[in-house]
Amino acid sequence: MRLRLNSLNPTRLAATSLSAVALAFSVTACGPRTAETPTPGTATTQGGGSGQTVTLSGAGASFPAPLYQRWFAAYNQDVDRNVQVSYQSVGSGAGLEQYINGTVDFGASDAPIQGDRLKSFQDKYTAEPIQIPMAAGAVVLAYNLPGFDNLRLSREAYCGIVEGRVTRWNDPLIAQQNPGQNLPDQPITFAHRSDGSGTTFIFVNHIDAACPNWPAGVGTSVNWPTGVGGQGNEGVAAQIQQNEGTIGYIEYAYAKLNNIQMAELQNRSGNFIFPSAESAAATFEGVEIPEDFGLTVPDPENAQAFPIAGLTWIMIYPQYQDAAKWNTLQNVLTWALTDGRPIAEELGYIPMPDTIVQRIQQVMSEVQTQSQ
Repeated sequence: MRLRLNSLNPTRLAATSLSAVALAFSVTACGPRTAETPTPGTATTQGGGSGQTVTLSGAGASFPAPLYQRWFAAYNQDVDRNVQVSYQSVGSGAGLEQYINGTVDFGASDAPIQGDRLKSFQDKYTAEPIQIPMAAGAVVLAYNLPGFDNLRLSREAYCGIVEGRVTRWNDPLIAQQNPGQNLPDQPITFAHRSDGSGTTFIFVNHIDAACPNWPAGVGTSVNWPTGVGGQGNEGVAAQIQQNEGTIGYIEYAYAKLNNIQMAELQNRSGNFIFPSAESAAATFEGVEIPEDFGLTVPDPENAQAFPIAGLTWIMIYPQYQDAAKWNTLQNVLTWALTDGRPIAEELGYIPMPDTIVQRIQQVMSEVQTQSQ
């Protein structure tokens, strides 16, 4: 059985295999992208030549925010002090809206642009959006239950928690996978995102595939059957940390950096897998990546894979009015994907391998500026 793959543009059929355990992505060439409409940009270029400050602005997903903030600070500190990149961690939904409206130099999302948003972009720019995969990572179920580390949650148990059917920590569905643990008779509070979120998209894309009774479908925002909301990964992490008995979904780096407990989750093969960069990388083994990089893996087949993981993209325009601004952004992204890999690994993200980076560089070389 093949994994279900979703692509940004379903009419594009070219695809190649991706092995993430070895991190050996392989992508075929594609035709040139049209880039006929200038992109409005609100961030300013204070001069465009050598030694002059270039200021770039981006907005979007909180999933990669720890990584992007480290990357952009390191680029300014270690590569070019005249380049300043600001990034607003506002969630994928808000970031895509700013990207479509042309009020930022780049957007960021953990969900492919599709549906009404894709049509809005196509209508405005008479071109296709360009999504650049920057890293991959796990979405974990993090929790606050002192004295009970590395709890195992079966698929039936975590589906029940998210659906509001499993409501206490000593529920038999939890207890039977954690023998010897005297789990407390304590209410479970489920924490979820309150904003439009690519992390939500990755999470519910899995829940929709793994949980037969899931009622809310897939999207960056859904009608949750239960729980309390938090703004951004930061807000959900705070809900978990501040309220004993709470469990919620956040990107792996937020749990790792804040020392929040994480559950082992049962994958489709029946194995209980602890989240890590390695187990998240195994998610992508043997799947196919579309030409436009719009890959999702709702329920990985690999027996060693952590079951919830996804890519995160930076959204760039097919054309920029300001050549200096685009050249600078291209340099920053290339540096992040190559020399910036150790930062990604340190934080627990999965960097893109050379073959994907080469394909990304080809796509970026096709971006136009107004002078071209």
